[in-house]
Amino acid sequence: FPSSSLLALGCTVKYSGYLGNWNKLFCSNGNSKYPRLMKLGKDITLWGLEIGLLSMTKGESALFILTPEYAYGQRGCPPSIPPNTTVLFKVEVLDFIDSEECDAFFELTCEQQDRLPLEKLLKVAATEREFGNYFFYKQHFKIAKDRYKRALSILRRRSSSKAEQSQINASKLLLFLNLSLTYLKLECADRALKYGELALELDQGSAKALFRCGQACLYMREYNKSRDFLARAQCIQPFNHDINNELKKLARSYKEYMEMEKEMCCQMFDRLNSYG
Repeated sequence: FPSSSLLALGCTVKYSGYLGNWNKLFCSNGNSKYPRLMKLGKDITLWGLEIGLLSMTKGESALFILTPEYAYGQRGCPPSIPPNTTVLFKVEVLDFIDSEECDAFFELTCEQQDRLPLEKLLKVAATEREFGNYFFYKQHFKIAKDRYKRALSILRRRSSSKAEQSQINASKLLLFLNLSLTYLKLECADRALKYGELALELDQGSAKALFRCGQACLYMREYNKSRDFLARAQCIQPFNHDINNELKKLARSYKEYMEMEKEMCCQMFDRLNSYG
């Protein structure tokens, strides 16, 4: 059987299962644009398929012929799979993420977690952030947000060593920036601003944090605050297209807002004059 460490792998796989000589499809996720992340031994439990996947690398495709003892056994899986049936699987591995250390970390007590070496703590947080990135790029923003917050919970430790605290803060900065962007995607601009400002507390010169704050304020129609954040970001990165385009967007939005205000005032005065 695969080792317990290998069963901690999360993987994204495109698969199709067939009976006989590729003539009867009984399962597939080929129509899914974003196949979900599955864990070997939990979501993928077919013995032969587990062994086959663990022999593959990211981006590889393979065909597996699984005899009954490596597939559904003597009983089969009625009504789709008869007893003692050899099945065929066509698979493509899209991604692998090893969650073993994360799983082990969250089984520890708080006291045990606090005693772990910083290097291991940072590695676990980085893996959780990797999970968050995976779900973000699959546009599962709520799940991504939860994984980023889970990573932050790992980094709650404070260190008396400046060098160690600097490492912790560097990891936190990436997560604050990721959360700010994720909340923008979720259209929660106030939360996006909060995490952008937390990032600025760690790095006042972060153009990306200033940009995120500017985006959030523009979404909330806080035009002056948005202009301040974006102008500061532009000073740091004057040729950044995203920043410059956001400033143009701000100018257009503010112009439209002022024209709308002017029109409302005119309508109000027209109504007052009509009463006179």
